[in-house]
Amino acid sequence: VQLQASGGGLVQAGGSLRLSCAASGRTFSNSNMGWFRQAPGKEREFVTYISWSGGRTYYDDSVKGRFTGSRDNAQNTMYLQMNNLKAEDTAVYYCAATRSLGADQKYRYSENYYRRSTSYDYWGQGTLVTVSS
Repeated sequence: VQLQASGGGLVQAGGSLRLSCAASGRTFSNSNMGWFRQAPGKEREFVTYISWSGGRTYYDDSVKGRFTGSRDNAQNTMYLQMNNLKAEDTAVYYCAATRSLGADQKYRYSENYYRRSTSYDYWGQGTLVTVSS
């Protein structure tokens, strides 16, 4: 089971990037997924959560209105569209997924649960986003 994040790079403030997270090894259509980021010298922090169907999303306040999370289960891929990037968005971005969930588990936990990195079972290797001001 692997998650492969890609799409990072260097962009000027105000610009846009689209990150992708490709899952392999099994289908992730029954997994809730998320994006986290870690800036130099800081702890890993929550960015966005995307439910197994893509129908429910949560965002950190720092990215609301600028970032959009989505997924394509047919392609086993999750995306993060980042617009109006700021210097403080500079970080390594990680994608994460839960284990495959049964029908009674998919909506069992609260938003706060999925804001915690410990709630996820699989992690990608990270992709670096650098925003120049």
